[in-house]
Amino acid sequence: MTIGASEVRHVARLAELAVAEEDLPLLATQLEAIVEFVAQLAEVSLPEGVGTVAVGPAQLTLRDDVVAPIPMVRGPAAMAPAFVDGFFVVPKLGGMAEE
Repeated sequence: MTIGASEVRHVARLAELAVAEEDLPLLATQLEAIVEFVAQLAEVSLPEGVGTVAVGPAQLTLRDDVVAPIPMVRGPAAMAPAFVDGFFVVPKLGGMAEE
């Protein structure tokens, strides 16, 4: 498969990458080498009895997608310099300048 500057320019535009015009030939060569290597991988045959690894329901059980609060190791009061009635207490705006 031959990859030219126009294909690289198209991929760069899709990826929202700025590619200098003088870099297109080198990137085309590199992209072509990657595509050829992937094609070589597709030609590899596995010996009998060796299965491929597939992620899916048969091999992996996923937990239910439930939104729940994340339990905190420490409560917010333990992390706050001051915490009163469920609220963080902070100095009022400009209050620290008066001290």
